Amino acid sequence: MALFDPFEPQLDLSFDEPRSTRRIWPVGDLVSRVRSLIENEYADVWVEGEISNYRPAPSGHVYFTLKDAQAQLPIVLFRRQAMLLRFRPEDGLHVLVRGRVSVYEQRGQMQLVAETMEPVGAGSLQLAFEQLKAKLKAEGLFEQGRKRPLPAYPRTVAIVTSSTGAVIRDFLNVAGRRHAGLSVLLYPVSVQGDQAPAEIAAALSALNEAAAAQPGFADLIVVARGGGSLEDLAAFNSERVARAIAASGLPVVSAVGHETDFTIADFVADLRAPTPSAAAELITEAQHAVAERLATQAHRLERAARFQLLQAQQRLARVDVSRTQARVTSLLHRLVQRVDELGFRQESAMAAQLRRRQTRVAALATEILRTDPRQRIAAARVQLADLSARLAHKLERQVDTAQARWAALDARLHSLSPLAVLDRGYALVLNAEGEVVRSAAMLAPGDQVVTRVADGVFTSRVESTGPADAAKTKNAKKARG
Repeated sequence: MALFDPFEPQLDLSFDEPRSTRRIWPVGDLVSRVRSLIENEYADVWVEGEISNYRPAPSGHVYFTLKDAQAQLPIVLFRRQAMLLRFRPEDGLHVLVRGRVSVYEQRGQMQLVAETMEPVGAGSLQLAFEQLKAKLKAEGLFEQGRKRPLPAYPRTVAIVTSSTGAVIRDFLNVAGRRHAGLSVLLYPVSVQGDQAPAEIAAALSALNEAAAAQPGFADLIVVARGGGSLEDLAAFNSERVARAIAASGLPVVSAVGHETDFTIADFVADLRAPTPSAAAELITEAQHAVAERLATQAHRLERAARFQLLQAQQRLARVDVSRTQARVTSLLHRLVQRVDELGFRQESAMAAQLRRRQTRVAALATEILRTDPRQRIAAARVQLADLSARLAHKLERQVDTAQARWAALDARLHSLSPLAVLDRGYALVLNAEGEVVRSAAMLAPGDQVVTRVADGVFTSRVESTGPADAAKTKNAKKARG
């Protein structure tokens, strides 16, 4: 039986699935991918906030931050769009900005590339239009499934519009020419002003009540008005009129404005006519002969198909060109933004370098003043005077010390001088050769010697020599005798 060795490598018998290969993104690729996703998802947005850190660049581009109490968003308004502004932006201004969300790749920062901008209040009608449109669309009021077809052969049409103006005259003219037996009921209302929404809603309600009480009173309702600005069409963009159209039991045709004008009433109505005259044509369309209608419709269908095909081809060509142009423009904008950023950084770096040079010059000036030769000469002079005084004092002390030492040595020398010994009664004896007689053995009787005493010398002759003791005995005898 084999023993288990914990230190011996063991065979891995696990059946775990192998790890999936990790995808590693380069930073530039990841940021570019995120930018593409964001630009596709948020290609057209409205943002409201307060301007801060407003910075116009020399290139003509405008950079600022749009903020509110919760967050902030960098905004770039390129030169072409900035030139179209009708007001001058400034810090603290409350604005509404429309553009596309993008990412500035060099900093990995989300930003809004603005297309238009207006102070809050100037675009309030458009904003209210978009908000109400989104609200009603979410409720399903624009759904095609809830809209009813118009009666093929209407006999009575009720029109809600102003009793004066060209709208009612054009409608009656076209309707009478195409269907002489059509009855038209005019319900006069105001089509502009603060009271217009209430009057239009009341007219729709009254016509539906009359149709419910009297069958055949009317087959459909036309809401009509001539063209105008967004302010002129405000009544047909109100929620009250939109809900009155949606609640109508009779089919409603919206014929408001010109062909390019769109209102909330157009989206809610069962049918939108480009103009009031077109509404009259649409209502009386079925009155024509079936064959003529079929032929006309076939011809129109053929023309429309060719036109749609041509438009589709043109759109496809424009899309390809526009996409390429958009990519080039986007790249150019990013490059120009990068140049602006580098310009700001260069200005900051030059300012910092100038400050460092100024500080260095001030330090060198201080150093020059501190090392002024005149100050150093003055200090050297003071030091020289101090050293001179100290040297003189030291020399004086050395002279005094030398004199004292000299006097001590002189006194010591004098005390050791043989002449000083002579003053005490001693004598110096020299033989004939001039040598000092230090011993009696150096003399013999009859030798001549010179004896020097303190005040002079004298010459004598030796009579006898002997030891010192004999001399003492002899001198003692002489003293006793």
